[in-house]
Amino acid sequence: MKTNFFFLTALLFQTILNYGQTVTDIDGNTYNTVTIGTQIWMKENLKTTHYNNGDSLPYILDTGQWSNLTTGAYCNYNHNENNGNVFGKLYNWYAVVDNRNLCPMGWHTPADSEWSTLEYYLGGELNAGGKMKETGTSHWVSPNNGATNSSGFTALPGGARLGDDFWTKGYEGNFWSSTSTSIPAAALRTLHNDNSTITRSMYSKVHGFSLRCISDSTASYINENYLYDGIKIYPIPSIDKIIIDCSETQNLFYIIYNCFGEIVLQGELVKVNNEIDISSLTSGLLIISLTGADWTVQKKIIKK
Repeated sequence: MKTNFFFLTALLFQTILNYGQTVTDIDGNTYNTVTIGTQIWMKENLKTTHYNNGDSLPYILDTGQWSNLTTGAYCNYNHNENNGNVFGKLYNWYAVVDNRNLCPMGWHTPADSEWSTLEYYLGGELNAGGKMKETGTSHWVSPNNGATNSSGFTALPGGARLGDDFWTKGYEGNFWSSTSTSIPAAALRTLHNDNSTITRSMYSKVHGFSLRCISDSTASYINENYLYDGIKIYPIPSIDKIIIDCSETQNLFYIIYNCFGEIVLQGELVKVNNEIDISSLTSGLLIISLTGADWTVQKKIIKK
């Protein structure tokens, strides 16, 4: 247990250093970062035009050429440089998975599973989008429903390049994952101006979407009274199950992490069920994150 304590202390210190810090890409663009759960994200869309080894990423104007690419390329929305400066560049999928890496050193294109972890931490598909969107209508087209940006992710609606057309700037933020779902398609996440959802879909790899990078480091931010303290968890330590006693009757999403910040169990507790079976988990110190309708709390638990 002493080893776990010192390891978690080191991770917590690392998180404090990363929280609110900045990272710089190879072109010299500097981005703010934010810690959300055990993940560290850039708060801005990527703008770089070079891979990390210094190779240039080609800018493609010609629509026919863009639609037939099988290698990396980028553009600005409507070929307007100001759009690229504000909303970030639009990249095809081949650019964001190239092993020369577009993201700054120590960062990478998020996998589909990493988007799922973020989505789940923020309360699931129906609620996470609002917690991720920048508030107001400076960049999002009205009404920007449900936008609270309570996560600090500060999502912007960079739109998309679909073949020879540019679509939905101000209405949608579309973000690549590194996960291929078929030969022609890959997974992405979309946020919308008229609701709070985050949508998972598959689109052609030749389309142009925004890129948000995620840190290679895993944070382990433990705040046992984060946003809401109306939770009791017992017994601690536990052998086979834990009971979640919530002062409000509502469905809860839960994620359990081990001391390395890895997800070992996740699910949903419906109103009438307040037990989580942890009998299959390895003994030691664990972290549980519980998300309700408008709050999140993290607690330490011990599996015997």
